[in-house]
Amino acid sequence: MTDPKRPRDPNQLAKSIIDIATGQQPSPVDTRDPAAVELGRKGGLKGGAARAASMTPEQRAEIAKKAAAARWKK
Repeated sequence: MTDPKRPRDPNQLAKSIIDIATGQQPSPVDTRDPAAVELGRKGGLKGGAARAASMTPEQRAEIAKKAAAARWKK
C-alpha cells in the first residue's frame, strides 16, 4: 500500500518511518477491500500465461527480441 502523503524527500521519509516505528505517529491503515485485492492478484498471476498461450511462437519471439533490445539499449 502506498500513502499519497508520503514525503518525497529522503530525510523527511526517514523521519516519518522512525516516527511510525517508535509509535509517535500512527501507521497507515490499509482501506482496500480484501476480496478485491485477492481478485486482482488472481488475475495478475494468470495474465502472462494466458497471453503467452494465445500467441504464436513468432509473436512471442518478436516480443522477446523487443524486450531484449530495450534491456540492452543502455
